[in-house]
Formats: sequence, structure tokens, C-alpha cells
Amino acid sequence: MTLTNSLESRLGYQLRRASAVMMADLGRELSDLDLRPAEVTTLLVIAENPDCSQTEVGQVLAIKRANMVPIISRLMERGLVERRRLDGRSHALTLTDAGRRMAADAVARIERHETRFTALLGEADTGVLFRCLPTIRSARSGEEES
Repeated sequence: MTLTNSLESRLGYQLRRASAVMMADLGRELSDLDLRPAEVTTLLVIAENPDCSQTEVGQVLAIKRANMVPIISRLMERGLVERRRLDGRSHALTLTDAGRRMAADAVARIERHETRFTALLGEADTGVLFRCLPTIRSARSGEEES
């Protein structure tokens, strides 16, 4: 018997299935780094924004404050991120030399991953997705995503 699936015509279902495929591929690409995707993205945001605060990183990545604490702690334990006091309350985050090397390696791996999928779509369709997906993301932008 061949089953039918009316969800195939639903945008959310298609986005979720596509996301699962891409995240699995990314996981394979990054597996030997021993970093979770949220840790990699945090590392990359800090690399792009030296001396940023943990709160700012969480806001950019839509990660709740309570979830940022273990991410930063693990990156610090691994010797990839260091924190220094800016003022009485806030700390600046920056990458160590090892963190910069890890970030560069992660970017190269992400590039390979992205290339696999953009090649499937072609430049025109990839451009359409990049124009459309932010509209969906901003529909509930007032809410934290994770």
C-alpha cells in the first residue's frame, strides 16, 4: 500500500523537513570538532564581534539568556573563548588563538555544507529563498526562538 501525506502541501512541513536534512548534513560536517551547532554559531558571532557581551550574542542568535550560560561556559572550558570585565556588571567576550583557529575551520566546513545545498537549487532559487525566509522569521520576531 502506498500511503499519502497531505502535509506535503504545507509550507511549515516542507521547511521543517528541509531543515532536518540540512542540520543532519551540517552535524556530519562539524562532528569531529566536538561542538554543538549553537556553540559553533556562538563562536562565529564572537569572532565577528570581539568584545561583545553574552547578552548581545544571545539576542543576535535568539538564544535565551539561561541557555547562553552553558554555551559560553563550555566554550571557555574548551579554551576557545575568554571573558574580561568591561565594567561592574558586564563582560566582554573574545576568542582565544585556539578559538580563532576553530572558528576558521568551522567557517570552511560551513562553506562546504552550504555549497552542497546551494548547488542543488542554483543561484536564482537560492536568492529567492534568501529574500523570502527572513519574512517568515520576522513574523514572530518579538519572541525568542530557543
